[in-house]
Amino acid sequence: MKEILTRLGRFTLLRAVSLGLTVVVAIYLVVVIINMGGALDDSRRAQIRFEVTQAIYANPDYRDMPDAELQRLVDETAERQYRRLGLDRPFIERSIMFTTNAVTLSLGRSESVMSDTGSRQVRQILLDRLPTTLLLIGTAELILFFVSLFAALFLSRRYGSFLDRATIALAPTSAAPAWFYGLFLIMFFAAMAGVLPWGGLTSAPPPRTTGAYALSVMRHMTLPVAAIIIGGIFSAIYSWRTFFLIYSSEDYVELARAKGLSSQAIERRYVLRPVLPPILTGFLLMLITMWMGAIILETVFNWPGLGELYFRAIQVSDTPVIVGVQVIYGYLLAATVFLLDFMYAILDPRVRIGGKR
Repeated sequence: MKEILTRLGRFTLLRAVSLGLTVVVAIYLVVVIINMGGALDDSRRAQIRFEVTQAIYANPDYRDMPDAELQRLVDETAERQYRRLGLDRPFIERSIMFTTNAVTLSLGRSESVMSDTGSRQVRQILLDRLPTTLLLIGTAELILFFVSLFAALFLSRRYGSFLDRATIALAPTSAAPAWFYGLFLIMFFAAMAGVLPWGGLTSAPPPRTTGAYALSVMRHMTLPVAAIIIGGIFSAIYSWRTFFLIYSSEDYVELARAKGLSSQAIERRYVLRPVLPPILTGFLLMLITMWMGAIILETVFNWPGLGELYFRAIQVSDTPVIVGVQVIYGYLLAATVFLLDFMYAILDPRVRIGGKR
């Protein structure tokens, strides 16, 4: 028992350190890319100086001031803005500072974007938007997971049937992103039929009672959830049904049938369990990918989540908010990979944590 705990502790520490270093490197690359290697700082300094110059020259109080004094005032005001935003320091220093703050979740203040409550703290902005993204993506992916799983099991028992061939034929439709189907859903159900709202979180003004508010949120998330499910269901069913068929033809499954075990017991013990690790891997990584891909989807449906926030921050080059969103995604991905290692050991008897392969 002591040896097992020692191996488990060593494995946990090594995986945590390696994933932590990966997250740090990824965040630093994000900081460098977002700032275009420092070129964005030059652009922002030029934009600040232009705005300061316009404001000072348009001010009637400075109309009779000599040009030399006006230029000195522009220089001083622009310099104060540079210092306020940290643009007076070299980019390499700023990039290291950004990365350190991001890793420790000291995300600072945004430059343009504000939270729904009027806060400029990046952490508060993200906390305001994170629940709505989790609600939308979590609901859609859970429905997609269970529907695809049971549908794949159903089709694996009916190999070659009409439904099986139809699923194979429809699998390429999952190549289109969810927001693509969202546009058609909006056109049919919101614009033409008028039975569902175009987008948003709730109706305006928001309902006062909890029950009415929940119903309003459910109506507004129906179309984006449907778009996510339509965009991924046929590909998931096809791939998982293929896994079930492969494992159903293994020798130990044939031996179990020869021993007289029921079909349900064979599926549960000898087919479903070895298939679960790759299925869960695909599901969890698909969940992370969907959170990243929600940028356009949430923008199309005007859903107030992290994706829509990320898109808005990119438009105004709000670096702290952009980095903050990437940090959240980075930690989610690292936690997912970390969790998968333990799930493999639980679900697959061939895997041993910290043991020799």
